Amino acid sequence: QRGLKRCLSEFKRQLAWVERLDVTAGRAADPDSQSAPSKGDVDPENDFQREMSFYRQAQAAVLEALPRLRKLQIPTRRPDDYFAEMAKSDQQMQKIRQKLKSKQEAMERSEKAKQLRAMRKYGKKVQTEILQRRQKEKKNMLNAVKKYQKGLSDKLDFLDEEQASSQGNKKGSANQRIKKGPNAKRRYKNQKFGFGGKKKGSKWNTKESCNDVSSFRSKVAHNKGKAGKGGKKALNKRPGKRTRQKMKNRAR
Repeated sequence: QRGLKRCLSEFKRQLAWVERLDVTAGRAADPDSQSAPSKGDVDPENDFQREMSFYRQAQAAVLEALPRLRKLQIPTRRPDDYFAEMAKSDQQMQKIRQKLKSKQEAMERSEKAKQLRAMRKYGKKVQTEILQRRQKEKKNMLNAVKKYQKGLSDKLDFLDEEQASSQGNKKGSANQRIKKGPNAKRRYKNQKFGFGGKKKGSKWNTKESCNDVSSFRSKVAHNKGKAGKGGKKALNKRPGKRTRQKMKNRAR
């Protein structure tokens, strides 16, 4: 204890109060309660009472120090144009800002990846449900066919269902074809060269062409017609065998 007092006397300085600003005070009175506070009212195990005791003691010190500061004409309010110096430099704050930005971007990427995985999982689940439903329908139809073949059932409802589903698929594919249409290359060629008309089956006879015999001429068809003024036959007939043999002998 003597050593502590000696050390205290060595660094103790006799300065004015304005340089020390030390205040020793008890707790301020509670405006709700009429009696003055006492030390025995605070339960040290009660956190709320203990913190309120500190708050009331600080409030009493402020109420005692403010009049003394005003008496010494020392301002106690901060001016409106007062700018406090930053504890960290602009370079450090820029690094912190970049770090926060990179962290936020990483969180956004992680969230997007999580959403994408969830969408893929949902799509896979839907696809699995569709395949299971198709397998179940196929199994039910096969069972119905077996029952019908064995004579256990005389109902053909499964054929109507299959036909309705096939018609629905055909309608869907036809709508897709109509919506899709030709591509850009095909449209350009059609515009440049035209459609060309019907190709396959264009020379087939029809009912009207078979019934139309206005252009048929029997004399020309049977080589009986005459061509020109000389009255010669349009097509020369091949000579007989004897005539051809005589012609050969003359040539020799």
